[in-house]
Amino acid sequence: MPSGRPHRPLLDAVALDDFGADRYLLDAPGATLLVFTTPGCAACRWARQSLPGMALPVQRIAWVDAGDNGGLVARYEVMRLPAFFLVCGGAFLGALEPMVREADLIDAVRTALGRPVEELP
Repeated sequence: MPSGRPHRPLLDAVALDDFGADRYLLDAPGATLLVFTTPGCAACRWARQSLPGMALPVQRIAWVDAGDNGGLVARYEVMRLPAFFLVCGGAFLGALEPMVREADLIDAVRTALGRPVEELP
């Protein structure tokens, strides 16, 4: 039965780890939403279920299991989960501080796309 909402294709998703994240993020074209989560975090589970179906202005979501990738957690200075960062064409555009709601994430990504670029942490 149709839900009344227009169908949205799922965003591409990739799992990154301490060993391959930098190379992937430097080479990936377009915008990547980098999301740190853990299995035991309720908000993280919700994000993993919900984000792929949102109409976010990114080409993909890159997931990092914060419990298994301490090097990335330290470099990105992750203090709470889920944590969101934006990388576009290999350039780091910083952390996003939205609530995990579609409209907030869309606004945060659009704002970040206008920031000066930095090197990846």
